[in-house]
Amino acid sequence: MKVVKFGGSSLANAEQFKKVASIVLADKTRRYVIPSAPGKRFNGDIKVTDLLYRMASEAQHGEDFSETLAQIKDRYNEIIEGLELKDFSLDEQFAGIEARMKKDPDPDFAASRGEHLNGRIMAAYLGFEFVDPFEMVFFDEEGILDDRKTMRAVEKRLSEVEYAVIPGFYGCSHEGKVKTFSRGGSDVTGSIVAGACHADVYENWTDVSGFLVADPRIIKNPARIETITYRELRELSYMGASVLHEEAIFPVRRQGIPINIRNTNRPEDEGTWIVESTAQKSGYVITGIAGRKDFCAVLIYKDMMNSEIGFGRKVLQAFEDNEISFEHMPSGIDTMTIVVHEDEFIEKEQKVVSAIHRLARPDSIEIESDLALIAVVGRGMKSTRGTAGRIFSALAHAHVNVRMIDQGSSELNIIIGVENKDFEAALQAIYDIFVLTQL
Repeated sequence: MKVVKFGGSSLANAEQFKKVASIVLADKTRRYVIPSAPGKRFNGDIKVTDLLYRMASEAQHGEDFSETLAQIKDRYNEIIEGLELKDFSLDEQFAGIEARMKKDPDPDFAASRGEHLNGRIMAAYLGFEFVDPFEMVFFDEEGILDDRKTMRAVEKRLSEVEYAVIPGFYGCSHEGKVKTFSRGGSDVTGSIVAGACHADVYENWTDVSGFLVADPRIIKNPARIETITYRELRELSYMGASVLHEEAIFPVRRQGIPINIRNTNRPEDEGTWIVESTAQKSGYVITGIAGRKDFCAVLIYKDMMNSEIGFGRKVLQAFEDNEISFEHMPSGIDTMTIVVHEDEFIEKEQKVVSAIHRLARPDSIEIESDLALIAVVGRGMKSTRGTAGRIFSALAHAHVNVRMIDQGSSELNIIIGVENKDFEAALQAIYDIFVLTQL
């Protein structure tokens, strides 16, 4: 049995709906369908979810939201007409939305209607039962998904239904109101359904044929990743390389259910498989490369630091007291470096420096900004000699200066710090040495 989720680009218009229907109906094991709200139809278009948030904002400020609501209606009516659903209408739902916005313009309720309405259209077009996640996806009093309650409810409800459409992105809050996940949360709904139903596969359909080894906005035509483990995915997702919501892996990971990232516009492509573990070898030593700019490194120096018990705790206390999380912490015998996001740190830097001096009494502190971090990730690195040497050789050849290096104990990834201005050149150099030379 398969659970299939389709992203906004896969459901942006009637033609995309028809592609989705063909995919679902081509395989009888695709029993539960999780749709997103309609995405962009073309460059410059507006996603329906953005229109819904705009409508809620206008209603909250006492402004006339009728024009925005009319745009939303037009998007859905265009889909309905294109699918020739002659006996189907969303007029009742839109009347309810309008009344709700006048009485209680709740942004979560408004945003959730994108998936809700798309789900109703999809259910009517496929001939599947419509199941509202409000009945079975629950959040606790802190707004966090209540895993246990949700899994029990989903399993019980769907045991009564052979084929169903379940909208993504939202559920029921502790207070009994509609609550949404963060943007992209339909991925999470699909994962919850797959986990609760003990699916064989969770297919996540989007507009790309799986994960790529590197960012295509920087690297021209990067190779596709055929198989990636959950741990590798987490490392790359942290650096922003993801076509999947980061919370979506947990409900299926616990059950050992693989995720298959597929392309709605190229259904014949195998896509990328995300698995718990695999004996399959990657075509390259590395699995993927990803990175982000704009970090700061706080370098703390103190003689005999290594023999002072509690020194690291005192330094980190200074960051905690100022509500700043750290990203990496490479260290030496007499040095300790704390890497943080520049935008979180810059306004509080002197408070943090003062707190470190007061708590840990270092010899000196230096701050370096404009730092970019690059993660080189791969299960094959552990068993391959000279990986780090090849990275540094490639960077030296590209005239890129390495300002920081941090390798995890799992030997699954190497984090490299370079100047912001060298970020793209560094990514290209690493990709070339590990991928292009093996093609």
